[in-house]
Amino acid sequence: MDTAYTNSTPLKLAVVIASNREGRFGPVIADWFRGRLAERTDFSVDLVDLAEVDLPTALSHNPGAAVRAELAKVSPVLAAADAFVVLTPEYNHSFPASLKSLIDWHFGEWQAKPVGFVSYGGMSGGLRAVEQLRQVFAEMHAVTVRDTVSFHNAHGHFDDDGVHQDPAGPDAAAKAMLDQLAWWAHSLRDAKAVRPYGA
Repeated sequence: MDTAYTNSTPLKLAVVIASNREGRFGPVIADWFRGRLAERTDFSVDLVDLAEVDLPTALSHNPGAAVRAELAKVSPVLAAADAFVVLTPEYNHSFPASLKSLIDWHFGEWQAKPVGFVSYGGMSGGLRAVEQLRQVFAEMHAVTVRDTVSFHNAHGHFDDDGVHQDPAGPDAAAKAMLDQLAWWAHSLRDAKAVRPYGA
């Protein structure tokens, strides 16, 4: 049995900023979310910004040097993570191609780990993207937590300095989601220390 982990060992959380569009709103949401994470001691946080990663949509068993270099930026972070939060917009009732590429270029990195969502968009608040992502992550053998953080008409809720004008609701939603994520992450990390997933 692996006894390297204790309940006081911070969980390694990888936060994925899914949008890579020019002029994207994602960094504003990410800064707000990182402020919520700064209030907690149960997570150590790594950021994966897909604007800084260029993975092709066409998969290959023998990727070239350029693809391997891009994978080297993110694969170790995903592999080391105990849990993930995906911060995604909604594009045409779905999620960004950059995020699908990241997911598809990995498999074992997602397995038996929990995933939470922070979404944003128009009237739907990105929730249609989240519902599709739940199906994709189920195929990756990941566990998605029920509660999400969602910003409908997101631009109208933040001022020019990126400060949310009515933070009580989103702050409470973030706490609920992170509490669930921490429970699943501890439970799955402990279980895998006793029996590797798939054994």
